[in-house]
Amino acid sequence: MNNKLIAMSCILPCCAVQAFEKPNIIFILLDDMGYSDMGSYGGEIKTPNMDYLAQKGLRFTQSYNSARCCPSRASLLTGLYSHQAGIADFTSRRDQSAQKGPAYLNHLNNTSITLAEALKQANYSTYGVGKWHVGENVNPIDRGFDEFYGYLHGHSQHQWDKNIYKRYPQKNRQPEINFAGKEFYATDAFNDYALEFIKQGQKKKKPFFLYLAHSSPHFPLQAPAEIRDKYVETYMKGWDVLRKERYERQKISGLVTDSWSFTELSQVPNDRKDIANGFPGIRNPNWKDVLPERQKDLAYRMATFAAMIEHVDKGIGHIIKHLKATGELDNTLIMLTSDNGACYEWGPYGFDNVSRRGINTLHKGNKLNEIGQKGTYHSVGSAWSCLSNTPLRMYKHFNHEGGNCSPLLAFWPKGIKNNNRWVRTPTHLIDIMPTLCDIAGVKYPKKFQENDITPVEGTSLTPIFKGKSELPERTLCFDHYQSSAIRSGDWKLVRGNNRYKKRSWELYNIAEDRCETKNLINEMPEKVEDLKKLWNKWAIHVKIAPYYKHKK
Repeated sequence: MNNKLIAMSCILPCCAVQAFEKPNIIFILLDDMGYSDMGSYGGEIKTPNMDYLAQKGLRFTQSYNSARCCPSRASLLTGLYSHQAGIADFTSRRDQSAQKGPAYLNHLNNTSITLAEALKQANYSTYGVGKWHVGENVNPIDRGFDEFYGYLHGHSQHQWDKNIYKRYPQKNRQPEINFAGKEFYATDAFNDYALEFIKQGQKKKKPFFLYLAHSSPHFPLQAPAEIRDKYVETYMKGWDVLRKERYERQKISGLVTDSWSFTELSQVPNDRKDIANGFPGIRNPNWKDVLPERQKDLAYRMATFAAMIEHVDKGIGHIIKHLKATGELDNTLIMLTSDNGACYEWGPYGFDNVSRRGINTLHKGNKLNEIGQKGTYHSVGSAWSCLSNTPLRMYKHFNHEGGNCSPLLAFWPKGIKNNNRWVRTPTHLIDIMPTLCDIAGVKYPKKFQENDITPVEGTSLTPIFKGKSELPERTLCFDHYQSSAIRSGDWKLVRGNNRYKKRSWELYNIAEDRCETKNLINEMPEKVEDLKKLWNKWAIHVKIAPYYKHKK
């Protein structure tokens, strides 16, 4: 291994030499991939390399996020609830903290530290690739990353335009990879740079940390046609058939137990009628009720979505192959998850333009071949997202399980005991910071660069790596644009935002009802009130308006 740190107790020949090896660390984040899209979680998408990590590592069944891309990234990078990191709802150039409080800074604040800043204290080289999305005025190089390739602006970008993506630091920097002379595709470019940075890290003879934050399969749906086309026939089966097939595979794999249920198609959020494709506030339609021409259009959309995930998986395969060839795979911790559940925007037929407004276009004939290619801008729609989130309810934006629960893999042959198992204890993205600090031997600081640092909120997952099946019971809380939830022990209290059932609270026993199908809100009023009080206390703690009274 090239990252040994050797400590000698004395210099005499008779004295033993004890070696301490810090692992390389790779964290892979996908964007809008649903709970069941990977093969190991039931999906039909070809993900052999993700499935290899799953089989040789751990598969978590209750891994929570912050329900949307930028707050999830804030929680992942800092170990804090996104509100504490300055991103209560979304990123924006508009700083609202003076009016609403410090949670609404709308970019990463200076009272948090990033994973890269923490791991640099343990002599790690630090690399970032892909989507940043924690504030375009916050540069990854200024937040602990030695090198970065990707984009800082916006929630998503066109996959086919190489001019959007930049190499940082930019001063006196000649990019190592020249994409001239071949077709540029961002997901593949991210994979190429991930491998390039790994090689750079290996040359430094010390451990490296790589944060590989893909923008796939977030809209705009874009992927090479040859991969897209091999999925079209599969998706012509429709979401009803495929959801049942996924659920059966989930039962065979052991993911689904007696506490799970096969749910109905989720409600389409109550957006404007044209935005919701004519289905505001009602369930997504059954496949058989969709016109044949529309079915073909929809099949091409989902096929493109699948192709994007397959391209991510191929890049992971290149990383695994390289680490194996260089003898570093066994002592590399690789973790993989998605930032939220699959995305409903907007309605069962999706959308076709950058503004995400207006009635969806129906593509026919040769126009089908244009889906996912240069100059297009499509989304997958809410009905296919019900497939992606099988069997969980609702979607990204919401704190029901389909929105705030993602698959999570942890692979580390030298550091994980009892691998190839499902881990059913609740975890959260806030747990990644204490886990990596624990593994790297980093003490989370009280002060950093003269700033007082907010105490970390998560808990280390290393007891799970060492063979335990459960973490101590705790309370986790959520809020995104007023879609709120609290998970305390087996209980979950949740409400949607104003696009879902007028924000009424719902109560579920997750241990007995994993998929939130039996609302106990009227049966257990005392439990509801106890959880409301805990959530309100947390809302004040993380400074959510209007619960936290900000002094202007």
